[in-house]
Amino acid sequence: MRIVLLNQFFWPDVAATAQLLTDVARELSTQHEVAVICSGGRYDARQDLGEEPRVRIIRIPGTPFARGSVQRAASYATFFTGALFHLMRLRRPDVVVTLTTPPLLSVAGSVLKLLRGSRHIIWEMDMFPEVLASVGALHSRGLAYLLLEKISNASRRSACSIIALGPCMQSMLLKAGVSPQRVHIAENWADGSAISPMLEPQPSDAFHVFYSGNLGVSHDTGTVLQAIRHLDSDGRFTFTFAGGGQGKQELSRICAEQQLTSARFLPYADRAAMSQHLATATVGLVTERPESLGTVVPSKIYGLMAAGKPLLFIGPASATPAQVIRRFQCGWQVDPGDWQGLVRLLHHLQMHREQVRMCGRQARQAFEQHYDLPHGVSRIVRIVTGAERATAFTTPLVLEPQARE
Repeated sequence: MRIVLLNQFFWPDVAATAQLLTDVARELSTQHEVAVICSGGRYDARQDLGEEPRVRIIRIPGTPFARGSVQRAASYATFFTGALFHLMRLRRPDVVVTLTTPPLLSVAGSVLKLLRGSRHIIWEMDMFPEVLASVGALHSRGLAYLLLEKISNASRRSACSIIALGPCMQSMLLKAGVSPQRVHIAENWADGSAISPMLEPQPSDAFHVFYSGNLGVSHDTGTVLQAIRHLDSDGRFTFTFAGGGQGKQELSRICAEQQLTSARFLPYADRAAMSQHLATATVGLVTERPESLGTVVPSKIYGLMAAGKPLLFIGPASATPAQVIRRFQCGWQVDPGDWQGLVRLLHHLQMHREQVRMCGRQARQAFEQHYDLPHGVSRIVRIVTGAERATAFTTPLVLEPQARE
């Protein structure tokens, strides 16, 4: 089978989509002819993803990825144009898989399906333009949004299959008019051989709330900021935010201005040191704004579970991380804005460390059974190769939240 994978980022980049796509490409290449169309520039050049996958890599020259809106738009446009050009020149693929960087990349897959009859699969890492409306970057009734939504939904409806990262994203796709028979749920994963549980450093008795990764505009920062303010004079609690993102920058600025000493801010950690990096955490923090429900699915939960860390999720109870917590009893969910409830929960957990450790053990067990790299990659490979059909939409099982007190 000839398979073409399209995404702006790929090996040796460390962008999250590059890591996931590299894992899938390695596995597909063991039995199929695989080509990857990606950018010649790099999202982050500090690290790499190890040995080069045995696939054909077509790199599109053009404007490098940048954080500024104008530069980013130019980067997206040059990549999309180059990708479509090379896609049409390739020998007809049996399957083309498009991710969602840049936005509307699925249109290239739709064109190939229409003109050459290839099976088109969309792997929705986030939902565009819905995610822009959720963070206020576009007005949901504005002309620009409505036009982008129409283009995006037309591409989704024409796709043979769409991969959603969780039930909340599946619900959004169904609202967009995608047939349930075309939607697959396939959660992301982490590498359990690279991230594993380690003993928590001693002799620190501080309860360490740890956030690792990008803290962007889709994430709730206000609730945890209120908790930091309330607990700042209590030496039993510390908060660490390691990574990047607009939300981290703003949170760091506020904490510095208000002289909040219990919070510290670190850069991204190297992948090779991730186990040690996460070992310092008592609980792993994950957040999501209610407005972003279904448009994004926080995937940092899988790395935390790999490290044997219980999850502290500040976000909607119907979000995928909250459903994982309820299903496996591996953490706690707090509604956005309920900072008093968060403070009460942290006080309770600080005094009941065995409960925290038990949730951490259950997190690692669930990870090994469902979210380790072989499981996650296998889910995607079965969809791409046509070995798995989408299941009809059903309302996810909702269990009672784990008691906080």
